[in-house]
Amino acid sequence: MAAAAAVVTPSGLEDGVSRPRGEGAGEMVVERGPGAAYHMFVVMEDLVEKLKLLHYEEELLRKNNLKPPSRHYFALPTNPGEQFYMFCTLAAWLINKAGRPFEQPQEYDDPNATISNILSELRSFGRTADFPPSKLKSGYGEHVCYVLDCLAEEALKYIGFTWKRPTYPVEELEEETVPEDDAELTLNKVDEEFVEEETDNEENFIDLNVLKAQTYRLDMNESAKQEDILESTTDAAEWSLEVERVLPQLKVTIRTDNKDWRIHVDQMHQHKSGIESALKETKGFLDKLHNEITRTLEKIGSREKYINNQLEHLVQEYRAAQAQLSEARERYQQGNGGVTERTRLLSEVTEELEKVKQEMEEKGSSMTDGAPLVKIKQSLTKLKQETVQMDIRIGVVEHTLLQSKLKEKSNMTRDMHATIIPESAMGSY
Repeated sequence: MAAAAAVVTPSGLEDGVSRPRGEGAGEMVVERGPGAAYHMFVVMEDLVEKLKLLHYEEELLRKNNLKPPSRHYFALPTNPGEQFYMFCTLAAWLINKAGRPFEQPQEYDDPNATISNILSELRSFGRTADFPPSKLKSGYGEHVCYVLDCLAEEALKYIGFTWKRPTYPVEELEEETVPEDDAELTLNKVDEEFVEEETDNEENFIDLNVLKAQTYRLDMNESAKQEDILESTTDAAEWSLEVERVLPQLKVTIRTDNKDWRIHVDQMHQHKSGIESALKETKGFLDKLHNEITRTLEKIGSREKYINNQLEHLVQEYRAAQAQLSEARERYQQGNGGVTERTRLLSEVTEELEKVKQEMEEKGSSMTDGAPLVKIKQSLTKLKQETVQMDIRIGVVEHTLLQSKLKEKSNMTRDMHATIIPESAMGSY
């Protein structure tokens, strides 16, 4: 059965031909209609009905402590692991019901081997299964419903079950019932109707003289006729039906007061008996549930003890590894702290080194540069020139000063001899 181009028809319709329920449920329809996506829900519902006919609740579910699947259990994904286990269990049980020996699959069996065994048994029944086995590993879908439906049909054929025509019950004619509102009359309503009838009689009165005249004429006519025996023309059955129909309307019922303590006592006794009867039924289920939970808890406890005993050495190794890991983490934390401190010192030393390098580069650049030396030479040359000029100026100044001193000395000497030496002598001088 191709997953993309074929669907199963468990309801008995194939290629437009009507069939009885249960025949041709595993056949294929090549063309898919607009409702093909929902067809597996119909297949699943038919599968549940067939499983009920095979008494799977008593023979399978209760023995294996499994809960009954819902109407759309294998049509919708809920829990793939649980659905796959339920599918394998049902398939194995149906194969056994069909007269073929098949081992019940376990939880730890290989799923591929289990699926291949189920498909081989399905093909041995003459059913087609031309779809990949991986479609059944999910535990739900149209392929799962198809396989289970085919196996259920083979099991029904093996036990000799045949589908019969439905028998429809004979519908009984409903008797005419009078509503309670019309049947229930109160005293107030009776009084109101009585008053209304009196008013109608007062309105529809007849004159006595006219009534006497009519009565006289009737008596004369009757006297002229032969006296016959009075016989009723009404059927007794119709009379009984009419009496039964109007009898509820003639009853006068008085409503009881709900506040009466006797009614409350009766209700209390009724509720008490209902609670006691429900408790008897519920107590058995609760005791059974308690026993199942107790057994399950005991199994879980024994499994835990078994697992703990089997894995004791692994647990000890795990604890030793945890202790070693904690010690290694402590050493790592300590080493990480030392590394952080040394990294800080390294950064400080690196900063100082960068400063020293920068100073050395500045000094080196200044030492290799010839511009200052040229400036010094130029300054020395300029100083020498200025020194020469200053020397010249000093010489000139000294010469001028010497001349001034000599001139002054000569003037002083002349002045001194002016008084002594005669003018003639001074003139010759």
